[in-house]
Amino acid sequence: MQVVCLFSTRQYFFYFCMFNLKTMEIENLPDHIVYTPPVIEFVTVAAETCLFLEHAVNLSRGEFIDKSVKILALLYLKISMLEVPSRVYDDETERFVTEEDYNDVKEQVETLLGEQDSYLETFHPDMAMSDTPVAAFVSENLADVYQELKDFAANYQLADTDVMNDALVTCLEGFGEHWGQKVLNALKALHNIKYNKQIDENEEDGDSTAGKLDRNTFVDFLRDDE
Repeated sequence: MQVVCLFSTRQYFFYFCMFNLKTMEIENLPDHIVYTPPVIEFVTVAAETCLFLEHAVNLSRGEFIDKSVKILALLYLKISMLEVPSRVYDDETERFVTEEDYNDVKEQVETLLGEQDSYLETFHPDMAMSDTPVAAFVSENLADVYQELKDFAANYQLADTDVMNDALVTCLEGFGEHWGQKVLNALKALHNIKYNKQIDENEEDGDSTAGKLDRNTFVDFLRDDE
């Protein structure tokens, strides 16, 4: 099985082409967790997610929402299948994402989503101290996820096995502690935008109340059944 870099034909930063993986056979890779197929698959999805978010401005709003739902679900699946290896170094891995990088992604998403960028957060820490719903933003969630993934991918590009190992540790620990929840929060909000919009479009084709089941009609149905 040959590992192919998904972005070898593009004109921008390569996240995943370390150690010429695009031409190496998996059987010939070093015997280390960072070169195992599940990790390579995650690195590929992580790189694709970064590139997708960096170039979100090139997409229509509908395209962005549709692709976001798919890639976030795939990202969550791929990383949740990985085990956290032991760390090699005591120091944390290097951070590469600048404030400018972060704000660029955030602003692109914010512009695309408009007023639907915000949603009510049910897992925010402040909810434990307040009865008032806490507003959150898809753009901030995705910028936070982008920051974690790009730092991870940039460390991987250094092609130092020990650094790659620790970058994987940092990424997996961060996923469990904070940014995994942000993936799910953004996915929840985007799912709502995508499929509520589809329902609205269907309702415009006919009588929006025909066959619609709400709480009152369901109670009436139960009474009739008795």
